Amino acid sequence: MRKLAVLCSFLLITCFCGAKLSAQDATNQPTPSKGAEAPVHFYHLEFVVQELGNDGKPVNSRAYTVDTNTDRSNRGVSVRTGSRVPISTGEHQIQYIDLGVNFDVHGTHEVEGKLALELTADVSSLANPASAGQSSTPVIRSNRWQSPILVALNKPTVVFTSDSLDSKGNMQIQLTAKLVQ
Repeated sequence: MRKLAVLCSFLLITCFCGAKLSAQDATNQPTPSKGAEAPVHFYHLEFVVQELGNDGKPVNSRAYTVDTNTDRSNRGVSVRTGSRVPISTGEHQIQYIDLGVNFDVHGTHEVEGKLALELTADVSSLANPASAGQSSTPVIRSNRWQSPILVALNKPTVVFTSDSLDSKGNMQIQLTAKLVQ
Protein backbone atom coordinates (compact mmCIF):
# COMPACT_ATOMS: atom_id res chain seq x y z
CA MET A 1 0.00 0.00 0.00
CA ARG A 2 2.85 2.28 0.83
CA LYS A 3 4.42 1.56 -2.58
CA LEU A 4 1.13 2.50 -4.22
CA ALA A 5 0.98 5.83 -2.34
CA VAL A 6 4.59 6.63 -3.32
CA LEU A 7 3.87 5.72 -6.94
CA CYS A 8 0.73 7.91 -7.01
CA SER A 9 2.65 10.80 -5.41
CA PHE A 10 5.44 10.38 -7.97
CA LEU A 11 2.93 10.41 -10.85
CA LEU A 12 1.15 13.50 -9.49
CA ILE A 13 4.43 15.38 -9.06
CA THR A 14 5.59 14.35 -12.54
CA CYS A 15 2.29 15.41 -14.12
CA PHE A 16 2.28 18.71 -12.22
CA CYS A 17 5.89 19.53 -13.16
CA GLY A 18 5.34 18.45 -16.77
CA ALA A 19 2.25 20.66 -17.06
CA LYS A 20 4.13 23.58 -15.52
CA LEU A 21 7.05 23.11 -17.96
CA SER A 22 4.64 22.87 -20.91
CA ALA A 23 2.96 26.11 -19.83
CA GLN A 24 6.34 27.81 -19.56
CA ASP A 25 7.31 26.54 -23.03
CA ALA A 26 4.05 27.90 -24.42
CA THR A 27 4.68 31.33 -22.93
CA ASN A 28 8.23 31.37 -24.31
CA GLN A 29 7.02 30.69 -27.85
CA PRO A 30 7.19 33.70 -30.15
CA THR A 31 3.71 35.00 -30.85
CA PRO A 32 2.82 37.63 -33.39
CA SER A 33 2.21 40.92 -31.65
CA LYS A 34 -0.96 42.86 -32.26
CA GLY A 35 1.08 45.64 -33.88
CA ALA A 36 2.98 43.27 -36.22
CA GLU A 37 3.50 44.61 -39.71
CA ALA A 38 1.30 43.09 -42.39
CA PRO A 39 3.00 41.99 -45.59
CA VAL A 40 3.38 44.73 -48.21
CA HIS A 41 1.29 44.30 -51.36
CA PHE A 42 1.43 46.31 -54.56
CA TYR A 43 -1.65 47.50 -56.43
CA HIS A 44 -2.31 48.89 -59.90
CA LEU A 45 -4.97 51.63 -59.78
CA GLU A 46 -6.86 52.71 -62.89
CA PHE A 47 -8.96 55.86 -62.71
CA VAL A 48 -11.47 56.58 -65.45
CA VAL A 49 -13.01 60.04 -65.72
CA GLN A 50 -16.24 59.90 -67.72
CA GLU A 51 -18.47 62.66 -68.95
CA LEU A 52 -22.01 61.34 -69.36
CA GLY A 53 -24.55 62.92 -71.66
CA ASN A 54 -28.20 63.75 -70.96
CA ASP A 55 -29.07 60.10 -71.64
CA GLY A 56 -26.51 58.80 -69.11
CA LYS A 57 -24.26 57.32 -71.79
CA PRO A 58 -20.53 58.15 -71.92
CA VAL A 59 -19.68 61.10 -74.19
CA ASN A 60 -16.01 61.33 -73.27
CA SER A 61 -13.73 59.08 -71.26
CA ARG A 62 -10.10 59.33 -70.14
CA ALA A 63 -8.05 56.75 -68.20
CA TYR A 64 -5.17 57.39 -65.78
CA THR A 65 -3.10 54.70 -64.06
CA VAL A 66 -0.70 54.62 -61.12
CA ASP A 67 0.82 51.94 -58.90
CA THR A 68 0.92 52.05 -55.12
CA ASN A 69 1.57 49.75 -52.16
CA THR A 70 0.42 49.08 -48.63
CA ASP A 71 3.76 49.90 -46.98
CA ARG A 72 3.14 52.15 -43.96
CA SER A 73 6.06 54.35 -45.01
CA ASN A 74 4.44 54.96 -48.42
CA ARG A 75 4.03 58.73 -48.69
CA GLY A 76 1.32 58.42 -51.32
CA VAL A 77 1.12 58.68 -55.09
CA SER A 78 -0.13 61.39 -57.44
CA VAL A 79 -1.28 61.78 -61.02
CA ARG A 80 -1.01 65.22 -62.63
CA THR A 81 -2.04 65.85 -66.21
CA GLY A 82 -3.31 68.96 -67.91
CA SER A 83 -2.36 72.34 -69.29
CA ARG A 84 -1.06 75.63 -67.97
CA VAL A 85 -3.49 78.25 -69.25
CA PRO A 86 -2.40 81.91 -69.43
CA ILE A 87 -4.83 84.38 -67.84
CA SER A 88 -4.38 88.13 -68.22
CA THR A 89 -4.36 89.77 -64.79
CA GLY A 90 -3.67 93.30 -65.93
CA GLU A 91 -1.88 95.27 -68.58
CA HIS A 92 1.04 93.11 -69.77
CA GLN A 93 0.63 90.76 -66.78
CA ILE A 94 -0.11 87.10 -67.19
CA GLN A 95 -0.75 84.45 -64.56
CA TYR A 96 -0.79 80.75 -65.45
CA ILE A 97 -3.46 78.46 -64.04
CA ASP A 98 -3.09 74.67 -64.02
CA LEU A 99 -6.15 72.95 -65.47
CA GLY A 100 -6.68 69.24 -65.96
CA VAL A 101 -6.96 66.08 -63.90
CA ASN A 102 -5.22 65.51 -60.56
CA PHE A 103 -5.40 62.47 -58.27
CA ASP A 104 -3.74 62.10 -54.87
CA VAL A 105 -3.80 58.72 -53.09
CA HIS A 106 -2.71 58.27 -49.47
CA GLY A 107 -3.06 55.72 -46.68
CA THR A 108 -3.49 52.65 -48.89
CA HIS A 109 -4.26 49.54 -46.83
CA GLU A 110 -6.20 46.30 -47.03
CA VAL A 111 -9.50 45.68 -45.24
CA GLU A 112 -11.03 42.21 -45.45
CA GLY A 113 -10.00 41.55 -49.07
CA LYS A 114 -10.76 45.09 -50.24
CA LEU A 115 -8.55 48.12 -50.76
CA ALA A 116 -9.04 51.21 -48.60
CA LEU A 117 -7.44 54.56 -49.39
CA GLU A 118 -7.82 58.31 -49.02
CA LEU A 119 -8.50 59.84 -52.45
CA THR A 120 -8.48 63.45 -53.57
CA ALA A 121 -9.60 64.08 -57.15
CA ASP A 122 -9.63 67.42 -58.95
CA VAL A 123 -10.93 67.82 -62.51
CA SER A 124 -10.90 71.34 -63.95
CA SER A 125 -11.32 72.89 -67.40
CA LEU A 126 -12.24 76.06 -69.22
CA ALA A 127 -15.99 76.43 -69.58
CA ASN A 128 -17.58 76.37 -72.98
CA PRO A 129 -17.72 80.06 -74.11
CA ALA A 130 -21.43 79.68 -74.94
CA SER A 131 -22.23 78.66 -71.35
CA ALA A 132 -19.95 81.36 -69.93
CA GLY A 133 -22.09 84.12 -71.43
CA GLN A 134 -19.58 85.03 -74.18
CA SER A 135 -17.41 86.81 -71.63
CA SER A 136 -13.84 87.62 -72.61
CA THR A 137 -12.78 86.56 -69.12
CA PRO A 138 -12.34 82.78 -69.01
CA VAL A 139 -14.61 80.79 -66.72
CA ILE A 140 -13.07 77.75 -65.06
CA ARG A 141 -15.13 74.68 -64.19
CA SER A 142 -13.83 72.61 -61.32
CA ASN A 143 -14.93 69.39 -59.64
CA ARG A 144 -13.06 68.44 -56.48
CA TRP A 145 -13.69 65.48 -54.23
CA GLN A 146 -11.91 64.12 -51.17
CA SER A 147 -12.95 61.06 -49.26
CA PRO A 148 -11.81 57.79 -47.74
CA ILE A 149 -12.99 55.00 -50.04
CA LEU A 150 -13.18 51.20 -50.00
CA VAL A 151 -13.20 49.29 -53.29
CA ALA A 152 -13.49 45.62 -54.18
CA LEU A 153 -10.53 44.29 -56.13
CA ASN A 154 -10.76 43.85 -59.92
CA LYS A 155 -14.18 45.49 -60.04
CA PRO A 156 -14.72 48.97 -61.57
CA THR A 157 -16.32 51.09 -58.85
CA VAL A 158 -17.77 54.59 -59.26
CA VAL A 159 -16.21 56.52 -56.38
CA PHE A 160 -17.34 60.09 -57.20
CA THR A 161 -20.10 61.61 -59.33
CA SER A 162 -21.53 65.09 -59.85
CA ASP A 163 -23.86 66.96 -62.16
CA SER A 164 -22.29 68.88 -65.01
CA LEU A 165 -22.63 72.65 -64.80
CA ASP A 166 -22.64 72.99 -68.59
CA SER A 167 -25.37 70.45 -69.43
CA LYS A 168 -27.87 68.02 -67.99
CA GLY A 169 -25.23 65.28 -68.00
CA ASN A 170 -22.80 64.46 -65.24
CA MET A 171 -19.21 63.54 -64.53
CA GLN A 172 -18.03 60.48 -62.66
CA ILE A 173 -14.78 58.91 -61.56
CA GLN A 174 -14.43 55.15 -61.59
CA LEU A 175 -11.62 53.24 -59.87
CA THR A 176 -10.41 49.69 -60.53
CA ALA A 177 -7.78 48.29 -58.13
CA LYS A 178 -5.81 45.19 -59.11
CA LEU A 179 -3.28 43.29 -57.01
CA VAL A 180 0.10 43.12 -58.75
CA GLN A 181 1.28 39.51 -58.70
